[in-house]
Amino acid sequence: MMITSVKVSPIAPSTASIIADETVRSLPLAPVAETILGAGDPSELAIPLAPSATTMFGPRGVCLVGETGPLWVADTGHHRLLGWKERPTVGGQPADWVIGQPSFNHEGQNAKGNPGRATLNVPTGICATETGLIVGDAWNHRVLIWHQRPEDHNVPADLVLGQADFSQGSPNRGFQETAGDRFHWCYGVFYHEGKLFVADSGNRRVLVWNQLPQENGQPADFVLGQTSLTCRDENGGGTPTASSMRWCHSITVWQGNLVVSDAGNNRVMIWEGIPTETNAPCAVVLGQQQFDQVELNRGVYRPTASSLNMPYGVTVMGDRLVVADTANSRLLAWHSMTDLRSLQDSPANELAAQIDYHSKGENRSYGLPMRDSVCWPYGVQVCGDTLAIADSGNNRVMLWRLQ
Repeated sequence: MMITSVKVSPIAPSTASIIADETVRSLPLAPVAETILGAGDPSELAIPLAPSATTMFGPRGVCLVGETGPLWVADTGHHRLLGWKERPTVGGQPADWVIGQPSFNHEGQNAKGNPGRATLNVPTGICATETGLIVGDAWNHRVLIWHQRPEDHNVPADLVLGQADFSQGSPNRGFQETAGDRFHWCYGVFYHEGKLFVADSGNRRVLVWNQLPQENGQPADFVLGQTSLTCRDENGGGTPTASSMRWCHSITVWQGNLVVSDAGNNRVMIWEGIPTETNAPCAVVLGQQQFDQVELNRGVYRPTASSLNMPYGVTVMGDRLVVADTANSRLLAWHSMTDLRSLQDSPANELAAQIDYHSKGENRSYGLPMRDSVCWPYGVQVCGDTLAIADSGNNRVMLWRLQ
C-alpha cells in the first residue's frame, strides 16, 4: 500500500509517526500561541485558581467580537464573564470588566445568591450579534441576551430565554416535561443572519428562533434532534439516526451549511444548508462511519484522522471546519468539498496540538502545558486571522495567529 506524502510543520515534530493513507499536517497556525490569558507561566499545572482579573478556572467559551476586540470569555468555573476592551496582546493581561460577580476577587454560583439579571451559574456558550452579546447560562437553564455589548462591570442582561423571568433557574422551568420555552443545561449559543440557535444539551436538542427573540421566555420556532418541542429522549428514544442527538454542544455555519457538535455521540453533524423544519436529518456526520454508530474513537483506544472523542467546539476558518476534539485534546480541520455528502466518513485534513493523528492525552502524553498544547479544549472561535481557544483543562484562553 502506498504511503501518502506528508507535510510536517513547526508544530508537528519530525518524529511524528505516519500511518498508511493518512496525511499528517498541522493547522496553518503560528508555532505557538501568540497570547495566553488566564494561566501565568505556560508550564503551570492546571489547578483551581483563586479569582482575579488575570486568572480563570475551566473557561469553556470565548468570543472575539472583532479583529481588534473586544474579547469576552465565559470563565465557567468562577461563574462569571470576563471582558477585555481590546484584543489582548500581552500574556496574562488583566480583564477590564467582570459580569456575574461583585468584583474580580469573588466567585460562586449566582454570586452565592439567587439568579438575577447579572448573575451566572456555569456560563458556557457565548456569541455576538451585530451589536449585542448572547450567553448560555447553562446551570441556570437560561440564555441571557444583551442588546448592546456591555462596556462596564455587571451590566444587567436585557432579555432571558428558558425562564419566565430573571429570578428563575430551574431545569425546564421546574416541570418534568419540556417545551419550546424551556431548557435543561443549555451549553451552546450561535447567532447567524438574524437566527438564534441554542444547544439545549440536557434535552438532547437544538432550538431555533427564526428571528432574535424580543420577549422574555419566548418559545423557539422549531427544534432539531427531536420529533417535537415536547420530546427530550436521548437519540429520540431509539437508535441514533441522522436526526437524533445525545449531547449537542456547539454550533456554527460552514459554507452555508449548519454544523452541530454532538459530543455524546462522538460526532459532528452537518446539514445541507440551514434546516427550516423540525427534526430535519443532517446530510453528513464526521467522526463515525454511519449515522447509527456512536462509540468514542470508533471503539478503539487510539484516535485516527477519522474518529472523535467528545467533540465540543466547532468554528469556521476560511473554507475549513475546525473541530475541538475535546477528550482527545487536539484540534482537527476538514476542507470543504463541492459535494458535501462526499465528506461522510472522511478523515481530517489537518491537525494541531498532537504530534500525529494516533496520539491523545492532555498536553500531549499527559505532560505539562505548553504554548502549542491543549487540555480538554471546549470553545473555539475564529475572527479574522485569530483562532481563540478556551483551553479549559489548562485554565486559560489562547489566541493563535493564523498564518
